[in-house]
Amino acid sequence: MEDSYNGDFSGYQRIDRFDEKLTDQISEHYSGIIHLLGEDTSREGLQKTPVRVAKAMQFLLQGYDQDPEAMIRKAMFREDYSQMVIVKDIEIYSMCEHHMLPFIGKAHVGYIPDGYITGLSKIARVVDAFARRLQVQERLTSQIKDCIQQTLNPLGVAVVIEAQHLCMQMRGVQKQHSVTTTSDFTGAFQRVATREEFIRLISSK
Repeated sequence: MEDSYNGDFSGYQRIDRFDEKLTDQISEHYSGIIHLLGEDTSREGLQKTPVRVAKAMQFLLQGYDQDPEAMIRKAMFREDYSQMVIVKDIEIYSMCEHHMLPFIGKAHVGYIPDGYITGLSKIARVVDAFARRLQVQERLTSQIKDCIQQTLNPLGVAVVIEAQHLCMQMRGVQKQHSVTTTSDFTGAFQRVATREEFIRLISSK
């Protein structure tokens, strides 16, 4: 499957080429599922749906084919800067692994360099690479933090994610306005003053 991320904050470009064999296999399963749910896959509106879904799933879960640490290493630069670097409001589109329904929100990522910085777009790409997998929000938060900490080895990393989960909004308790917030911190961000500064900066408009 082709990785066609466009390298900025707007998300992914359309993937025009898919693994043909994988598309056929996935679409066959979805055709069976649609039939088991009581629909007629031969009717006009559903004839191409299994293939469309197969391609959509490859797009939504393309993070399995991406290496987030390699993304950072390709753009590591020596820099004598040791103040907070924050990339906030990074859009997240992920799939809950429990019900395979989307959760959508924003990630705020900060780090304090210790000799190395990375390209700002690489932070957004790391978020996307982990988000484009079957996930839970708690794990996603920690994976982003761990990747940046292990690769850049900064003085500290902070990650906060705010998201709405369709598995809560469309089914189950059906609470349409609930927002889930998760956070994880390392190093300098474990100090109250530093953490409070980060929270204040990501909260500012």
